[in-house]
This record gives sequence, C-alpha cells and structure tokens, in this order.
Amino acid sequence: MFISAILCNFAGMETKIFAKIISQNLQLDQAVVENTLNLLEQGCTIPFIARYRKERTGGLDEVKIAAIADQNDRLAEIAKRKETVTKTITEQGKMTPELQKRIDACWDTTELEDIYLPYKPRRRTRAQIAREQGLEPLAQLIMLQRENAPERTAKTFVAGDVKDVAAALQGAQDIIAETISEDERSRQQLRGSYRRTAVISSKVVKSKADTDEAAKYSDYFDWKEPLKRCSSHRLLAMRRGEADGILRLSIDPVDDEECIERLQRQWVRSNNASGRLVSEAAEDAYKRLLKPSIETEFTNLSKEQADDEAIRVFAENLRQLLLGAPLGQKRVMGIDPGFRTGCKVVCLDAQGNLLHHEAIFPHPPVNKRMQATIHVQQMIEQYHIEAIAIGNGTASRETKAFIDDTVKGGQLQVFVVSEDGASVYSASKVARDEFPDEDVTVRGAVSIGRRLMDPLAELVKIDPKSIGVGQYQHDVDQTKLKHQLDQTVESCVNQVGVNLNTASSHLLQYVSGLGPALAKNIVDYRREHGPFTSRNQLKKVPRLGPAAYQQCAGFLRIAGAKNPLDNSAVHPESYDIVERMAKDQGCTVSDLIQQKDLRARIDIKRYVTDAVGLPTLTDIMKELEKPGRDPREQLEEFEFDSRVQTMDDLEEGMILPGIVTNITNFGAFVDIGVHQDGLVHISQMANRRIAHPTDVVKLHQHIEVKVVEVDRRRHRISLTMRL
Repeated sequence: MFISAILCNFAGMETKIFAKIISQNLQLDQAVVENTLNLLEQGCTIPFIARYRKERTGGLDEVKIAAIADQNDRLAEIAKRKETVTKTITEQGKMTPELQKRIDACWDTTELEDIYLPYKPRRRTRAQIAREQGLEPLAQLIMLQRENAPERTAKTFVAGDVKDVAAALQGAQDIIAETISEDERSRQQLRGSYRRTAVISSKVVKSKADTDEAAKYSDYFDWKEPLKRCSSHRLLAMRRGEADGILRLSIDPVDDEECIERLQRQWVRSNNASGRLVSEAAEDAYKRLLKPSIETEFTNLSKEQADDEAIRVFAENLRQLLLGAPLGQKRVMGIDPGFRTGCKVVCLDAQGNLLHHEAIFPHPPVNKRMQATIHVQQMIEQYHIEAIAIGNGTASRETKAFIDDTVKGGQLQVFVVSEDGASVYSASKVARDEFPDEDVTVRGAVSIGRRLMDPLAELVKIDPKSIGVGQYQHDVDQTKLKHQLDQTVESCVNQVGVNLNTASSHLLQYVSGLGPALAKNIVDYRREHGPFTSRNQLKKVPRLGPAAYQQCAGFLRIAGAKNPLDNSAVHPESYDIVERMAKDQGCTVSDLIQQKDLRARIDIKRYVTDAVGLPTLTDIMKELEKPGRDPREQLEEFEFDSRVQTMDDLEEGMILPGIVTNITNFGAFVDIGVHQDGLVHISQMANRRIAHPTDVVKLHQHIEVKVVEVDRRRHRISLTMRL
C-alpha cells in the first residue's frame, strides 16, 4: 500500500513535469495539458476527449490532443533513457552531484547523449588502446600546452607495446582527438555549422548511369543544394536512389577548413610544440570522428524530418479519401473492368450484401458486346440496380462507354471509382472471411461497388499504404507511419459515426474504446440476438465493460431506435440533460428534435453544472438540430474528355477535365483518363503564390487542367491549372 502510494505520487510528479514542458513547447495552458494527460492516462481515446471532454481540455481539437500525446510519449522515452544513463555512470563510479543535476534537468535527446558520450561503453577505439598502454597522463600533459619539447616527456612512456617516441605521441594524440570529439561545446559548434551551411550532394554511380532503372533518378545524377532547403520529397527520392544503388549521397558543411580552424581556435592555446600536436589532434578529431558523427546525426535528423512531413501529407490525403462523399444505401452494380479476362460484374443490395455475380465480355478480343448488353440490362432489372460503380483500372474508359450506351436514357447514375488497393483487399484474410466461396475477382468487384456506397466503411479494410494516396510510404519510418495512419482512420471513423447494426467488425474496431476483440464480440452478439434496439444493450456484449462503453457509445448509431438520441452523437451520459430540456418545454425528446421553435426557447445556461459546461451543451443543441448527420459531402458524377484515351492522344494546349488522385508537397497528381496521372506542379496551381497544394485542391476534386508537356519516354505528363 505504502509503495503503491509512492509510485502514484511519482507518476503525478512526472505528469506535472511533462505538462510544464509540453505546455511550453506547444504554447498551451499548463492546466489544460495536465488535464489532457490525466485523461489519456485513464485510457480515454483522442476522439472521445476531443468530442466529450471539452470542458477539461479547453476545447482542444484532435490534432492538438494527438500532439500532446506524442510529446508525452517522447518525454517518457527520454525519462527511460535517463535512467539507463544514470545507472551506467553510477556503476562506473563517476557520478557527481553536478552531473546528476544536469541529467535530471535535461529533456533534450541530443543534449542527453552529449552528456553521456564520455561515459558510454564502446568498442575498443584507438584512444582506448592508448589509455590501456598508459598514455593518458602524456595526453593530459600535452593538452596543458606547457611542454616545448613533448618528445622528451614521451620517452618516459616508451615501454611494452609503445615501441618509440612517435608511437607514444601518436597514442596521446588519439586520446586528445577523442576527448575533443566527445566535448559538448565542440559538437554543438559543428552542429551549428551544419545547421547554417550543410549541403546535400547527390552523384550517380557511374556503372549504373545508363540503365533503365536509373532513368527515374536522372534529376539527381549531379545534384547539390543547401540541406535546410531540401524538401521532403527530394530528400526521400535521393535516399531511395541511394538504397537502390543508383546514387551516392553526402552531407557536408560548405567549408571544412573553416570548421577545422574554429575547432583549433577552441582547443589550441599555445604556439609551441605541444600546441601544434593539439592542433593536429583537433584536425584528426574533425575528419575521423566529429564530422562522420555529426554527418550521421544530420542524415538521420533530415530523414526523420522528411519522414514526418511525408507521413503528414499521406495522413491528410488518407483523411480526405476516407471522408469522400458516399452514395449511401442504394442497390449498386460493381464492375471490375478488363479486356481479355472480361469484366467481372457484381450486384449488391442496399446493405452491400452480394446478390449475384457473373463475367461479361464486351471488349476485344472476345467481343461479345450484344450478349453483354442483354446481361447487364437483365441484372439491372432483376436486382433493381440504382447506381453503377466502374473501377478506374485497365479498360475503365471502354467499359464506361459501353455502360453509357447500355443504360442510355435510363435513370441510373454511373460512377468511375478508384480501385487502388482492391486487389490487396480481395486477397486479404478480411475478404476471405467475408466471401470464403468466391474468387479474388468477385471480391475485387464487390470492393469497387461498396466503395461507391460508403468509401470509409470499405477502405478501412485495406492497408492504407496500398490505397495509393501517399508518396515514399515504403521508405519512411514504418512504426511512425502505422501510428499516424491508424490515428487518422480512427479519427475519420469516429467523426462520421458508425451504424451499430450494419457495420462490419473491421469498421467497428476503429470506434473509440473498441478494438478487434470487442468488435468481433459485438458482431457475434448481433448475429445471435438480432439488431440492437438501444445503446444500453451494448453493456450485455461479453467483455464490453463500463470503460469501453463510455468511450464507444457516443460514436455508435442505431437507426430507428426507441430513444431517438441513440441515433445521434449525444452521449448517453448527457441523456438526462436532454430529457430535462424536453420536460421543461413540456414535450418529448422526439418533439425537441423535430420542432425548431421548441429548441429556440431553450436557454442552455440554465443547464450548466460543475461537470457540464457550455461547450458540451452547445454540441448537444447542434446535434438535436440534425441528429446523426453525416459530415461528408454529396457525391458528384464525372466525365472524362472523349477525345483522349491514351497518352498518344494528348496534345500540348489541350484543356481537359480531371480528378485529383494524390496530393504532395510539390503539387497534385490528376487523372485525365489516359491511364497515367499528370502532375500539376505547385507553381502551376494558381495565379498567386500558395503555401501548399491543399490551399487550392482536395483529393478527388473535379478540376480543369491544360496539357503543358508530354514526356512519353518517362511516362510523365505536365499539367497546369493556370488556364
């Protein structure tokens, strides 16, 4: 009990320390940060905190709460590292009160590692060997720089493995060089030079220059630019070229000699023979130890920064994709187009269940167009199809033209849908579990159809890296990438809300407070007991305890529930507030939702308590206005220009409709219907200077572009939005 109290007290102190540091870093109120950390420690999820604990966080959004959580994790790692550093130095018998004080006060990884470096266990270095030979006293004497004839002093150290005076002096210089390289001031000085002047250079490996593989890296065959100006995408492109063995990279300060001279000025205090030995050791320290160490540090740092930026862009693209406009619950025909193997057609009901599938062959080389037309018309009539989704891969344009001819004059909406990742889904365990008796082509067509109905519900089943909205996703830190993408998926799912009675276990697992096990238990319970009729029933789901219920309930919707609040974002913990509002107006909760004039009479300030403030009450009123509203936009139909089918049809100056398929820091990729996306560079996106492409476009936006250049050899299309 006593030990538990001590640990609790220590955890509380650590939270306060972390809150102070984080509040300074993020420019947030310390009390708000501390409250947020306490909520996270209690197991609350980021979506839950952002939506239902605004009073305690001052209304922080998910981005700021995630930043607090990330910084908290980083500080926890540093705290753990400090324990290791303290233990190692103490075991060496070298810990002093001053050193301990410095370690305790340090919360910067680089500074901590600089403090630790002289005490860090390492492999046998030249300096270590020299120390073992008893040459440290000689090194210390030389560093004092009082000896005019250090050779005479060195003679007294000639013994055993030290064969002569030259060996003794060399060993002493090795010790001096290592001492200089481990000095914090020396390292910070060189870091300053790298920060100000470092240049990243890229050269092609000559033996690979003329290969087809090297062609995509031709921009970087002889490239040089200041590191601080090197964009994330260029650095990652060069790093990939290096990993492929095509490029050689280096990061160097502009002037090595200036760096050496600065180091010598710091360490050389005399012009005598000892001073000259120290000067030589300083040059050796720079070339052999310091420069490679700091170059590695900046290589890792620049890669980390590039990774963070690439991951941020990828996550934003994923967010836009997941929040893409849904068609809604309509009966859909999904078509995975193809030439030789035909088009796989599936018919789905309004809930996305597979009703029928077959293959048609309207295109060469089979050319059974008339038969395909009859079959499609029969399926539309038999299964009451309301919309058609066509994958945007091979034969997409031809299939769209065929379908347009087939349903001419009808009321059907026809959409072309991105099929990125559909093949990955069709071969996945999720797809096999859903359709154990169907082959991959059927599963792929089902995925295309369902994406039209609800992109979010379908895309959560696919590894985000396979969806095609990122760049260099296989080159960045995979742990960081997964963390950020999982967080993005969770945020989108909870922002939209989930139908408790139709959601798959894969979608449910991203709901706040759930996870794979509880999601499966919910689906199993639903299968055994029938549809949920109230949120309260969730408490009967095996292993779904009070904590999980609190976290998930507000994000789950039950259409047609007896209590209309069960189909809204109002949390069950606030139902009594709404019921009091209704009672005060002399009406039912349903009346309150349906009648605007009743809501207009409510003074929400009357319902403020110590636990519930105006932010929560304001959210409740918004939700009563449109309960369970979908925040996503409406879906729009789109047509490519019929003049162009392939890159050979493109001409400079053509103005074409397109769909934004991917957004990067340097521009946006646009599908113009020729099976090769074109690039609108950021400089070609507007007639004004913009900070980022997302200032102008968003994913899947319909835009008009002009063809600027077509490079058929490298399969590149340059476009402009400056018409």
